[in-house]
Amino acid sequence: MVEKKLKITLVKSYIGRPQKHRQVLRGMGLGKLNSTVVLQDTPEIRGMINKVSHLVSMEECEGNKV
Repeated sequence: MVEKKLKITLVKSYIGRPQKHRQVLRGMGLGKLNSTVVLQDTPEIRGMINKVSHLVSMEECEGNKV
C-alpha cells in the first residue's frame, strides 16, 4: 500500500497572527516563508492545515514522490 503524504508550504507570513496559529506552524515544522515540509496524511495534520489554511498551500504526494 502506498502511503499518502502532503507537501505543505508556508506562503504567507505569520507576523501579527494569533499565538495558536504560530504554534500550529511550528508544530508542522514551518518556520520561514516559503519553507516546505512533507508530512503524513493523517486527520491530525489535516486539522492543523485547516486551522492555518490561509497561510499555507498544500498538495498531495504519493509515496516517495516529492
